[in-house]
Amino acid sequence: MKCCLIIFLGCAVFAADKVPVSRLIEMSKQNPAPAEFREAVEATLGAPDMQKGTAVIGEGPDFFWAVESTAEPTLVVDEEPQLPMQRIQGSNLWYHAGYLVPGTSHMFRYVIGGSPFGGKNDVAAYLPESYAHSGVPQGKLSVKIVHTSKIYAGMETNYWIYVPAQYDSKTPAALMVWQDGEGHINRDGGSRVMNVIDNLTYQKKIPVTIQVFISPGTIGEKKMRSIEYDTVDDTYDRFLRDEILADVAKQYNLRQDSYSRGIAGSSSGGICSFNAAWFHPELFSRVLSRIGSFTSIQWHPGVIDGGNVYPFKIRKEAKRNIRVWLQDGSNDLENEFGSWPLQNIEMANSLKRQGYDFHLSFGTGTHNGAHGNSEAPLELAWLWRDYDAAKTEQRYEMDAAETSKGMFRVKILDR
Repeated sequence: MKCCLIIFLGCAVFAADKVPVSRLIEMSKQNPAPAEFREAVEATLGAPDMQKGTAVIGEGPDFFWAVESTAEPTLVVDEEPQLPMQRIQGSNLWYHAGYLVPGTSHMFRYVIGGSPFGGKNDVAAYLPESYAHSGVPQGKLSVKIVHTSKIYAGMETNYWIYVPAQYDSKTPAALMVWQDGEGHINRDGGSRVMNVIDNLTYQKKIPVTIQVFISPGTIGEKKMRSIEYDTVDDTYDRFLRDEILADVAKQYNLRQDSYSRGIAGSSSGGICSFNAAWFHPELFSRVLSRIGSFTSIQWHPGVIDGGNVYPFKIRKEAKRNIRVWLQDGSNDLENEFGSWPLQNIEMANSLKRQGYDFHLSFGTGTHNGAHGNSEAPLELAWLWRDYDAAKTEQRYEMDAAETSKGMFRVKILDR
């Protein structure tokens, strides 16, 4: 009796374990026992999310949705025609297995009885390079390093250094700095940037690059993020140059030419990255700005500019030798500081008008990292394309594919 009981409990525990999306899709095609399938779906996606209509799981292009409903639901993805769902026998659980285009974010919702229900606006569909690959050596992430600033008197900042497996101290390495660095230190978190770096370095699509993941600082209880990131001056540049990167250079052999240096960030970290290259193109020449806050957050009229002025600064001031990837979405923020989507479009048009080497990746996302994270392999490969370690400089020219295109235009759709 005891033996049978142990076996039964063991099976129940196994059935309740989470399973990968590939297994759920495989089970959906094999007509499994309804109870077993239902338990796998519930354990993997969670009853609360299925009840709210927000449950989804994906890997690469493969996705699986599940929702609890007494009436038959249909699934709407990216405002495309409604998709039918299948019911798990003997339950109120409905599911759909399908595919999403990787390298961007997607939105979905349900329609039940003619009314919308549940859904999510930012579902990342990652490219293959965002996953760890067998045979690809992994870099090493340092322990957290705590720095006390003199430029921002008394400010404490945490940062981490990611060193690719191919790094050789005898050869100077390229450099890239990532704002809001705490968001990049979990290999399989939302960012997945360490996997991307490993794969692209192995594929030689980017050079061997020391990566610095730096978090916003604090002075006591005061959070310094917006002051550091949104202020349109060169204080943060000098903080990086004279303090953080000076310390990193004591540990690692870094290239000093801006041709070999990039900087990246999201939201206020996006404008911060552009700001750094704008004021000091001799420090950074490759810029990745995701959902960049080119708005008036730190604008003090008559005292200091806000990021809202950048589209006009680009058109009026001397051209900088920088390469810029912008990413934003049509459902990004609209608030008292400005319009994130319109400002990013204005940035793109200004860069285009002045002949910059730029790219705008514009989707449907909100103020969220899903789109930028999902396309990270494309972003980094584009920023570092045609890199030649034998060079120390390059005059950036607009990509031929962009040159032939017109300006970005706005079309009102929701009125």
